[in-house]
Amino acid sequence: MFDVLIIGGSYAGLSAALALGRARRSVLVLDGRRPRNRFTPHAHNLLLHDGDAPADLAARARQQVAAYPTVQLLEAQATTAAKLPDGSFEVATEAHGTFAASRLLLATGLRDELPPVPGFAECWGKSVIHCPFCHGYEVADLPTGIWNNGPEVEHQVKMLLNWSRQLTVFTNGPATFGPEVHALLDTHRIGLVQTPVAELLHTDGQLTALRLADDRTWPLPVLYARLPWQQASELPAQLGCEITEQVLIHTDASYRTTVPGVYAAGDCAVASPQLALAIAAGNLAGATLSRELIMGS
Repeated sequence: MFDVLIIGGSYAGLSAALALGRARRSVLVLDGRRPRNRFTPHAHNLLLHDGDAPADLAARARQQVAAYPTVQLLEAQATTAAKLPDGSFEVATEAHGTFAASRLLLATGLRDELPPVPGFAECWGKSVIHCPFCHGYEVADLPTGIWNNGPEVEHQVKMLLNWSRQLTVFTNGPATFGPEVHALLDTHRIGLVQTPVAELLHTDGQLTALRLADDRTWPLPVLYARLPWQQASELPAQLGCEITEQVLIHTDASYRTTVPGVYAAGDCAVASPQLALAIAAGNLAGATLSRELIMGS
């Protein structure tokens, strides 16, 4: 019986494990090693580690957390989770049996729903990007595409004008935004392409052009894509955690979910996918868990 079982060993999960390990709590971290940022070669906007490879950061974090004797790390995919009658939790894995803990922390992340367009997956996280704060500096002032449709295009255009004035919006079909957005595009001389995109042309993930459904080719080195996402794990639903309209696990300010004894931190519970925020959320969740275990609540 562990004090805390953490599902997900990326930044939020490991940050929570570090806080709990320093509080001398017994912790097991189960990690399937499929972080959301595995497609990205460099991490940015992370103080002290700007430009480092995410895989290198994760490896160093695991090494540091593993130095605490009460923390165990196991590469394993959790498949089911349940709350037992006595209030504890049981989690089963694909190949390593079942584990139990007094508390459960979900750091299971999100899964981005990539469109089935040839070349999109190969460019995702490299030259097809999602966040200007994470990637915008490196591609500033380049001809830039926006893969989006609907009223939210207005907000995205206003944001991205800070990084580039050479913008083109690709709606992949008839535009569904109103005259105000059309006026914004006209004011800033932003192109609008409503022809569906048939393929992303690239070299080793570096975008070179979009091939449209009418066989036109649109040269382009960078594309921002606003994609839908899903919870990466079925465990929150199995446990009965409330899911918000944004498809995030609902938590309070200390990352408690609606299920007593279950916490959630990182992308699975926070809409802004930045490493610094995931680390901070994991630290706060770990500290809250430590206090509650010490005080016996």
